[in-house]
Amino acid sequence: MFLNRRDTLKTLGLSAGATFLTPIISRLEANAAGKPLTAKRFVFVVESNGVRPEQIAPSGIERKAREQRPLNGPAEFVDVSLSDRELPFSLEPVQAWKDKVTIVNGLSGRVCGGGHSNNFQALGAFGAGRGNGGESKAIEGETIDGALAKHLGGIFPHIGLGISKRMENNIVYSISAWGPNKALPIICQPQQAYSTLFGSVAEGSAKQEFAAKANVLDFLKDDIKQAQANLAGPEREQFGAYLETFETLRDRQSKLNEIQHTLREKGPVASDKYKSEVETDRLDAQFDIGAAALICGLTNVLTLSSAAGIGDFDITFKGLGLNIDKHSIGHGGSFQGKKWDELYAIIRRYHFDLIAGLMKKLEAVPEGDGTMLDNTLIVYLSDGAEAHHSRCWEWPMVVLGDLGGKLKAGRYIDYPGYGQPGNRTTANMFVTLLKLAGSSRDSFGMPDPNLKDFDQHGPLEELLA
Repeated sequence: MFLNRRDTLKTLGLSAGATFLTPIISRLEANAAGKPLTAKRFVFVVESNGVRPEQIAPSGIERKAREQRPLNGPAEFVDVSLSDRELPFSLEPVQAWKDKVTIVNGLSGRVCGGGHSNNFQALGAFGAGRGNGGESKAIEGETIDGALAKHLGGIFPHIGLGISKRMENNIVYSISAWGPNKALPIICQPQQAYSTLFGSVAEGSAKQEFAAKANVLDFLKDDIKQAQANLAGPEREQFGAYLETFETLRDRQSKLNEIQHTLREKGPVASDKYKSEVETDRLDAQFDIGAAALICGLTNVLTLSSAAGIGDFDITFKGLGLNIDKHSIGHGGSFQGKKWDELYAIIRRYHFDLIAGLMKKLEAVPEGDGTMLDNTLIVYLSDGAEAHHSRCWEWPMVVLGDLGGKLKAGRYIDYPGYGQPGNRTTANMFVTLLKLAGSSRDSFGMPDPNLKDFDQHGPLEELLA
């Protein structure tokens, strides 16, 4: 039985922690009443510099590098189970959730153009004119994270976090948009993200109190005690699962020494990763903040950008012991005996280490008859499509989660190549995500004029349960 629920919510409504704790208390109340709140959530992890499709294929799939020209790829649709296959090296961190992993190759995105980065087009499935430096001159429409944010709403309909190669960049506008020429911000400084998200929901003296505290748990200390006192045993235990994620924000030290399979002989000295100049520290911190934002109900749509956008695609991952930038790697560069494809895999694996950490945190939080992970979909892709100098013949993606069984997961899917019967586009994938969110839309972005004889509407029915 949920004890003193009205008193708890009434007290919180007048306290500094109301915005943080009320969504959590409401979920516990709904669970106790047998009417669980199961909001759908979407997370986009966008890495710069392309993802070669053969590098995310599971064991037993002989997928040769495709030439960058039309009519490439398999002639027939490929659909195999992952149950008896091993994930590739870079995806191994999510092996424990293999039944929730869907690897998708073959989706075309030619309308986006290509280059070192497709910028907003990557999540928008539209075209845009380009300046001499390759930068987008116009944003032709909404991106999928923006569209989902409009549909799902929230305290913050959309939160964008990430890193830039330039420490002086506090905010960049590079991959997410609310609509035509309405870019959404990506906050690049973890300290600013922390203060913006958690400090901005406090008002008056509470706002000053938050600024003076080292972390959100200290700020909420008195409210947490009051809330716990009014909860029954089962709900009190579940409440503790929510609070564990805020403990992560208390630990601001680098976790790089725990990351395996890098080239480092000795890890960097532990530092405050919220202020670190090491790009992997900052990305680690942004994943922590993003997880906390999801778990406490601040947003239902989160975009995590790893130096995506034309201004940052040549970032160097020094935190992984690499002193070669991603642009040089893309041109076939090697480092300490590792070839370009091995270097790509090392960097991608670090991203999946972070994704695995996010999944673990969501899985630890009860929700309805399952956990928050059951109601969350994570989509990994690159703003650079299929190559360093992409032409967008195809756009590899990894989808993690199944939204309570609504998506057929645990599979490797490969659509026929561009222009061949059965080819589908990234726009079809984005319509699929909208349908999973409860939208009735059947189109997204711009149709490819060279595929005018193809039906470019509707979701990828093969992915839907």
